Amino acid sequence: MNFPKRKQKILAQLDKDGEVDVKQLADDLQISEITARRDLNQLAADGLLYRTHGGATKVNPFEKPHDFLNKGAQNATAKDEICRIAAGQINDGDVIFMDCGSTVFRLCQFIKNKKIKVITNSLPVIYELQNCSVSLNIIGGEFDKERQAVHGSMAIEHISKYRASKAFLGIDGISKNGLFAGSENEASITTSFAANSAYTYLLCDASKIGRESYLRFADLSLINAIITDAAIDKLLGIEEQGIIILNAKK
Repeated sequence: MNFPKRKQKILAQLDKDGEVDVKQLADDLQISEITARRDLNQLAADGLLYRTHGGATKVNPFEKPHDFLNKGAQNATAKDEICRIAAGQINDGDVIFMDCGSTVFRLCQFIKNKKIKVITNSLPVIYELQNCSVSLNIIGGEFDKERQAVHGSMAIEHISKYRASKAFLGIDGISKNGLFAGSENEASITTSFAANSAYTYLLCDASKIGRESYLRFADLSLINAIITDAAIDKLLGIEEQGIIILNAKK
């Protein structure tokens, strides 16, 4: 069997199993382990797989980085309760914005069967929703590797061309004094999504309530509702300013 045919079989196995083992590959293809290693090294050099000790793993262009997954897993139970409520606000036919927040990402698992359009700057959201009933629109612009998201002036221009029925956004912090972000890029994206949406929901677990970072970028009037697991007494200063509170506290 020549290399092009072996290549097809190796990539097919990676698509099926996500990984290959040198010894098993040599047996399956009836080649020596030296040839199997050489094939994997060549495919790795071509960017078609990742070499590991004893084999290889699949390359995925939308692979979510471990730090993003770890962040999303923090307070997972609370975030999932928040997202269940958020999903209940979404109807078939809606056009929604979703940003790159780790809580917003967890909304994906609850909306896969909805016939909606999602417009997002988040690669993990695109990855999670790519094979389901949801129609996707990917914001274009400058890629932020750390956030696994698209930011910048071109992204803002892209967002401004659309109108969404609802936006589901994350935040670095919120208090009665306003909305806070960890960077100007995040602030500008949040502002743009909210400005082009008929109704804006903020998804934030209790750790974000009362938190103020260095960048206060907007008044509470930018949003319409907060979905959170925070205790009601921590939300009084916010609710008094006309913000709807949907409480996920169990």
